[in-house]
Amino acid sequence: MANTAQAAKRARQAEKRRQQNASKLSMLRTSVKKVVKAIAGGDKAQAEAAYKAAVPVLDKMTGKGIIHKNAAARHKSRLNTRIRAL
Repeated sequence: MANTAQAAKRARQAEKRRQQNASKLSMLRTSVKKVVKAIAGGDKAQAEAAYKAAVPVLDKMTGKGIIHKNAAARHKSRLNTRIRAL
């Protein structure tokens, strides 16, 4: 429990940020899963469309500090490799 007004406010801000970050991370995972599902279905056109939608989400979350830039690059590289293998 916060002992000062400042600590109480910081606790409120931290909780708000935690919820926003969790929501953004969930959105990121969903966009990546859509690509994986399209790849598993064997539909190259749909996989490419899902990939093109997922890349800006990955980049945006990198800019916001939700994931590391190398993690985003790794996701993009691996998804793209799997799409090209179709």
